[in-house]
Amino acid sequence: MTSNRKLENIELNRKSIKEFKQSDKISILVVLDNIRSLNNIGSVFRTSDALLVEKIILCGISGTPPHKEIHKTALGAEESVEWEYFETTVEAVIKLRKNGYKIISLEQTSDSIDLIKYQPKQGVKYALVFGNELRGVEQNVVDISDECIEIPQFGTKHSFNIAVSAGIVLWDFYTKIRK
Repeated sequence: MTSNRKLENIELNRKSIKEFKQSDKISILVVLDNIRSLNNIGSVFRTSDALLVEKIILCGISGTPPHKEIHKTALGAEESVEWEYFETTVEAVIKLRKNGYKIISLEQTSDSIDLIKYQPKQGVKYALVFGNELRGVEQNVVDISDECIEIPQFGTKHSFNIAVSAGIVLWDFYTKIRK
């Protein structure tokens, strides 16, 4: 038997919202391309908070805070993580590129790079585009992306839930960048 004791919340030394906003972030923006589920959006906020993501860009039909369904899974992260809304993902991507971001869509394409093999570089600003639950990243966004990355999968399904995909990719980028 283990002698591990669960830590109390007070022992976790979590940042306040003010401390989070003042923290050094990883140079990653999350771009949500027409995400239908407010719970998925909330989950991405929560993951982005945990991994010190710079900002979330919400596009198209993606819901925006404040919203009780986003809050249900974000658990307050929608107040700590900066966010911005754009009518279209193409508009957002064009602006991000002009601001020096490398645009990477998470999508299965003819030239996508396996996430395991992808090595993000220190000092590069990344905008990671995650697509709609049914259609993925829109083709017009894939067309203007710098690269596409795909998460390897080995079962009968060909995709992960968007919140799961964001968790996998953000953790991967975080650990590789922070090495």
